[in-house]
Amino acid sequence: MGTIFHLDIVSAEESLYSGPVEFLVAPAQMGEVGIYPRHTPMLTRIQSGMVRIKAPLKDDELVYVSGGMLEVQPDVVTILADTAVRAADLDEAKAIEAKEAAEEAMKNRESEIDFARAQAELIEATAQLSAIQKLRKRGH
Repeated sequence: MGTIFHLDIVSAEESLYSGPVEFLVAPAQMGEVGIYPRHTPMLTRIQSGMVRIKAPLKDDELVYVSGGMLEVQPDVVTILADTAVRAADLDEAKAIEAKEAAEEAMKNRESEIDFARAQAELIEATAQLSAIQKLRKRGH
């Protein structure tokens, strides 16, 4: 394989990407990681953010992911995401609404569990809005 490897991005709902890629950039727990063919095997958690995929003879493709794992083998990379959405399918109005609802829930919390859930929802909505802003800057 040498200059390409196989990538699978899978969420609980569906398989979002399966095919050959030249490289990818993913939001790992300790920061962004770039993966090229024959990368050293690795297993890490992913955080909310964009996966940038460069497939042979195609423009970059962007997929928003949140939570899950990234597994790297020399010729196969797998992203098992809690949430995965193609960049073009991100909904800014929905993300803003979710962010506002989470902020309100954090103000009116009734228990620590409610607060933790609202905080997680706020982080998710903020990450989606950040991804949408990055897309705008790139002209997507």
